[in-house]
This record gives sequence, structure tokens and C-alpha cells, in this order.
Amino acid sequence: MPVHYKKSMQMVSKQLPQQDTLAEQLLELAIKCRAEAAEVYQSRSLSRTVFFEGNRLKQIETNEAEGTALRLWRNGCPGVAVAYGPAEPKSIVDKALALSMLNPPEFIQLGSNFHPNYSNLGEDVPIEKLMNWGQQTIDTIRTYYPDVVCNGDWECDVETTRLVNTKGLDCYYTDTTLSSYISAEWVRGEDFLSVSDGETERCILQPEKVAAQILQRLDWAKNKITAPNCHVPILFTSKASDMLWSTVQEALNGKQILERASPWANKFGQRVTSSQLTLYQDPKAGPYSCPFDDEGTPSQSVIFVENGILQHSYCDHSVAKQLQMNSTGNGFRPDLGSYPTPSLFNFLVQPGLASLQELIVDMDYGLIIDQILGKDGGISGDFSINVELGYLVKNGQVFGRVKDTMVTGNIYNALKQLVYLGGDADWNGSCYTPSLVVEGLSIISKE
Repeated sequence: MPVHYKKSMQMVSKQLPQQDTLAEQLLELAIKCRAEAAEVYQSRSLSRTVFFEGNRLKQIETNEAEGTALRLWRNGCPGVAVAYGPAEPKSIVDKALALSMLNPPEFIQLGSNFHPNYSNLGEDVPIEKLMNWGQQTIDTIRTYYPDVVCNGDWECDVETTRLVNTKGLDCYYTDTTLSSYISAEWVRGEDFLSVSDGETERCILQPEKVAAQILQRLDWAKNKITAPNCHVPILFTSKASDMLWSTVQEALNGKQILERASPWANKFGQRVTSSQLTLYQDPKAGPYSCPFDDEGTPSQSVIFVENGILQHSYCDHSVAKQLQMNSTGNGFRPDLGSYPTPSLFNFLVQPGLASLQELIVDMDYGLIIDQILGKDGGISGDFSINVELGYLVKNGQVFGRVKDTMVTGNIYNALKQLVYLGGDADWNGSCYTPSLVVEGLSIISKE
């Protein structure tokens, strides 16, 4: 499950036209209608994407979107109304007031007297640069594998968020993110292979890096090998290891801790993983940095697991109050019409020192997993996945690609049996993780 994702609709604050005062109008009108408190969340995005299909540029798209969410309380009862695009203030307030009459009273939690000035994050790039990056990646791959067919997209997304309320909170920031995704399809007789990769960055993309990763996987896949039906060490590449961390992120969720659904609910101060692991969030790290959450709370650096010892969970205002702690700045909205709920904006695994090649050399006999099919294990940690792209290792060398293979086990147990932690950390979604080698998982091959 992914941690807090980039919303498809964001809003501009200082960059709004002078006459755009919708937020202030909504707050003023809500108070005139006898609401005790009100909050406006605005968002706007401008995305430019170039698409490649069959090794060639197919189309260029530009999309704009904006949305406004009003949350108010009258007689302590909450009401939420959402509008997309231009909106008439009175209709939004009337809808929120009508919905408040259907809800029971609740404790009002709003940030106050907070007027930060956040710098813009990332740099915009022209559409021509996206086209060049895309064509360069494809040309590099096809120089070595001319029979491969490449498809993909390169995107620049400018997003701005504003949050303002009747208690004096007014904060905003603009975030520019660059991203790429490419798949390389290789057909050899009846054998079909699809290798995919990509990256997300703030200021510049690296086509040579993505192309090199695709080429490495194509080289490894030249031979077809039968996987063993036994317990052997498994190397999850940085791309595939995100499956492990999605379960860990759920276990660290303060709401799951509060409800005792997390197996780590009573484990604070105890060892929960290998001592090699330190897991944390950093509000200034990578393309998923974030200055404040959707409640206006400044985001914070938090160490969740330090050298295998459970230290902290993450939470929003509501969960923090019930846990008798302070919010960690992790209250994010799943969508405009929803309340904030505990979510992660980035999640980092402190890397080790070994390169991916060094991890492979140290394996006498094992399996590399690079792409998977199927869901993660959820908060229970139990999982069963199909290996979409995997490779057999013998005596420190990759012998070829395995097919018709499944891996089963428990994620919590596997992280306690961590053998090696790589130094090749990279962003996969909003998770920054290296490759790692674990034991204790079962391999099932149809052959």
C-alpha cells in the first residue's frame, strides 16, 4: 500500500489571480451562517506528459485540474462540501451546512496562527526536454536490443496546495515533480518478456540510468532456468522490496496501533526486525518531501525503527489525541472530500554499503526478485506472490530468468532474518529503499 501519494488536484496560493479569494469568501460566509469554525483546502495541478508507443513519440498531453474542499462545524457537527473548477461560494457553504445536520457533534481540531513561507520545491522543465529524455532512453536500449519494443511516458507535474481556516492558519507550497516510466517488451518465439522501470525526481531525470537498469535485466533474461522448490536466500531488488515495506508502513500506522490491529502495537522499545534496519521519514528528502500535512501541521523527521528497535508510529491530530501524544504531521486526505487520516508522505530505509553486484556475488545459490504480480500480505504479513521477473543465482552469478514461480512466507519473519542490506537505495514511489537479501521464504516452481 502506498504511503501518502501526490494528489491529482492541487491549488495555487500566492500564484492565484488577485481576484481569486474563494477561500476567504467561504470562511467569511460560513461564520455568518453561525458555524463555529471552518477550514478550506484548495488544490491545483498542471501536468504535461509525453507518451511513447512502439519506440516512437505518440502524443503530448497537458492537463489542468483544481478543487476546493470546505469543512465546517455548526453546533459541533461537521459538514464537508467539495467543488471542482470554478465554484459559487454560497452553494458550497449551503451543502456543507446541510450535511452537518446529519452528523453527530465532534471535537474540533484545527491548527491556528500559523503563516509559514515555504520555498517552491523542484524545477519546471519544458516539454522538449521530456521528449529528449524519452527518446534518449529508448535509443540507448535499442542500440543493444534492436528487437525490443519500448513504451513509456515522461511527465512534469506542478502542484500547489493551500490550507486556510478561521483560527488563523494559512499555509501553502508549490511542488514540481518529474517522473518517467518505460517498459521494454521482448518477444522470442512463444516467450514474452516485459521489463519495466522508471524514476521520480525534482529537477532532472537520468535516461542513461533507467536505460542501464533495463539493459541489465534483459542481459540476465537471455536464458530460461527452472527455479528450485526449497528455502533459499532471496534478493529483492530495490524495485521489488517495496512489497515488504508496504506491510511495515501499515504496522507503523498510529490508527492500527490504537485499534491493536498492528502486530507491533505492544512492541515499542523492543526488537521487531534485524538490527541492520533503520526506518524513518524525512520531510526534506527526495521527490516526496512535504513541508506540512493536510491539517496544516509541519511535517517532522521521525525514526520509526532504529537498529531493529521499534521507536515511534505516525499519526494525525485525531489519533494523536487518543494515543495521548502529539501529531507527527502525517494527517493526509485520501481525496478532497475525506477527513485527514494517518498516512506517510515518504518512507526511507537506511541503506547498507554493498552494491547490487556485490550482493549477487555473495550468494552461493538463491533467487533474485525484480518484479512481482499479486498483492502484498497486508498487515498480517502473510503473503503469496507470483514472480513476474526473477533470476536464479548460482555461485555468485546470474544464470537466467525463472518462470512459473511463486514465493510465500511472512514479511515480519523475513525482516528478522535479513542477511544483507544493499547500498543501492532508490525511490520507488514514495519509498526510498535499497536491495536486500532475506531468508525464511518458500519458493514454489511449477516446473
